[in-house]
Amino acid sequence: MLPRGRPRALGAAALLLLLLLIGFLLFGGDLECERRERGGPGSFPCALTPRIPQDGRPREAAALGRDPQTDHGGHNRSDCVLLRPLPPKCELLHVAIVCAGHNTSRDVVTLVKSMLFYRKNPLHLHLVTDTVARNILETLFHTWMVPAVWPQVSWIPNKHYSGLYGLMKLVLPGVLPPDLARVIVLDTDVTFASDIAELWALFAHFSDEQVIGLVENQSDWYLGNLWRNHKPWPALGRGFNTGVILLRLDRLRQAGWEQMWKLTAAQELHTLPATSLADQDIFNAVIKGHPALVQPLPCVWNVQLSDHTLAERCYLEVADIKVIHWNSPKKLRVKNKHVEFFRNHYLTFLEYNGNLLRRELFGCPSPPPPGAERVQQALAQLSEVDACFEFRQQQLTVHRVHLTFLPHEPPPSRPHDVTLVAQLSMDRLQMLEALCRHWPGPMSLALYLTDAEAQQFLHFVEASAVLSARQDVAYHVVYREGPLYPINQVRNVALAQALTPYVFLSDIDFLPAYSLYDYLRASIEQLELGSRRKAALVVPAFETPHYRFSFPSSKAELLALLDAGSLYTFRYHEWPRGQAPTDYARWREAQTPYRVQWAADYEPYVVVPRDCPRYDPRFVGFGWNKVAHTVELDAQASSLGLRGLCSRSESPCHLPGKMNENRW
Repeated sequence: MLPRGRPRALGAAALLLLLLLIGFLLFGGDLECERRERGGPGSFPCALTPRIPQDGRPREAAALGRDPQTDHGGHNRSDCVLLRPLPPKCELLHVAIVCAGHNTSRDVVTLVKSMLFYRKNPLHLHLVTDTVARNILETLFHTWMVPAVWPQVSWIPNKHYSGLYGLMKLVLPGVLPPDLARVIVLDTDVTFASDIAELWALFAHFSDEQVIGLVENQSDWYLGNLWRNHKPWPALGRGFNTGVILLRLDRLRQAGWEQMWKLTAAQELHTLPATSLADQDIFNAVIKGHPALVQPLPCVWNVQLSDHTLAERCYLEVADIKVIHWNSPKKLRVKNKHVEFFRNHYLTFLEYNGNLLRRELFGCPSPPPPGAERVQQALAQLSEVDACFEFRQQQLTVHRVHLTFLPHEPPPSRPHDVTLVAQLSMDRLQMLEALCRHWPGPMSLALYLTDAEAQQFLHFVEASAVLSARQDVAYHVVYREGPLYPINQVRNVALAQALTPYVFLSDIDFLPAYSLYDYLRASIEQLELGSRRKAALVVPAFETPHYRFSFPSSKAELLALLDAGSLYTFRYHEWPRGQAPTDYARWREAQTPYRVQWAADYEPYVVVPRDCPRYDPRFVGFGWNKVAHTVELDAQASSLGLRGLCSRSESPCHLPGKMNENRW
């Protein structure tokens, strides 16, 4: 007779055994997970790890096309989730990004925002850039002043392969610092949804032979069955996507990586056309011949939203996605029934206020960004009870600056060329089309915008046939911060980016006469300005109370409009002293340029050499900013004079609009 408690014990044991059996049947009893959980060579979290047989052939090639609930043998099946420790809190993580051109530079900003939002570790960014991207990103990061992006951004000029940036990831072991052992390599079209330290932690699970960590390609591209005569480069199984890469640089150098990939590419090019997917094709061809080099990564670290993606079989089975990869040429317009979810995540960071990411990593001491310590010391000396506290605080604010926000072609070098320089905010965008019609020459315009407004501006330009056709207009975004308008700081950004010998310092509400650009260039040449003669040319300015206005085609027509009251000299009723030294009575009769004598409160619109004095950045809000700049122009040197221009009708006209003291 069994003891009284024995049947209950046996029943409990049987129930436990039954539960274990059910769990084994449901989750596949993956012994590989058990091996990885214990640790060993190549052990690493097996959540959503692509499985590739040793012979390199895909196991059940159609597995990703099945119902995810029954697909226990597919490449992107999640069988267990094992947590691994993150790197130490203050360990420096290295990230490499290849970036070329204006549009890709904007993509980098969104990528970096998503990284900074989730990160808990210091970051060292290695940016492989062309000249355009370097100029943009160097200024952006210098003015962003993000703590613990340390020690500094590394700028690596491209000297390889005639600027073929699609192949630059292949040469990173040779161009990155020789003492750098590990790096995460990212495409510019990925967006993080998790802490990048989790990705860095996967290095700990590489075996001694593994040098490259990649996520399996989530389409049938490398299976070669997408269309008739589709002949992709060779790959191991479904192949791998190179949007997110973990590189053991030290091992790659020891293995002779450069010779390895060059030899492989040369062999394949004997029978295959040029690469369709740039570096990704070559990476896959090398891995096909050397499968021991690769460590497959969980698919959540590169959810690929391509045109033929099968990523749904990955992300429908996981609790959270780590990295979203917009690897379709259509980007946000890719066809996917869940694209709205992914698009909203991306748009969150696209429009996110980058100023909020200037946060300290507490507990991780690191040198402050260049200039940050001086600014903090000056801010600490301010008193909030000071009536001018907001003004003084705004003067010390370092604004993020994104130069050439849109594609821009520098003007050809001409000795007497003039760039129109102006600043504006969101409420003056409607002036841009008319300005482009009136001024056919180069322009440098600085816009004071929020991150969200910058995207609205981008869509505004793309939707305008007039604006999108102008490649000689450089738009520079100064990101808004603080309650007051830093008008002179914004002006200085536009002025500093002018590339012609002369600049026309204007306002966005002024429309030049159609012939003013040609007339100014001819006047500069005729007056022999430049090294032999230093002068500022004063352009007479007028205003109209009418929203609809036809520009006069001659000086006689302009004078008739003045006499009829349809035109006035600029600010004639509000501030006549601002334009009085121009001497409009003399201008009416003049046939040649005449010398103008500076007087107090004078604020003319002038053409000056590009190296003229900058605007005083201490001025914020409305009032006296241009007056002070004119004083500086006149006092710069005794040889600098103000010279008025007479013309047929080549004068700008100010259109009516609401004056906003925060904007002006």
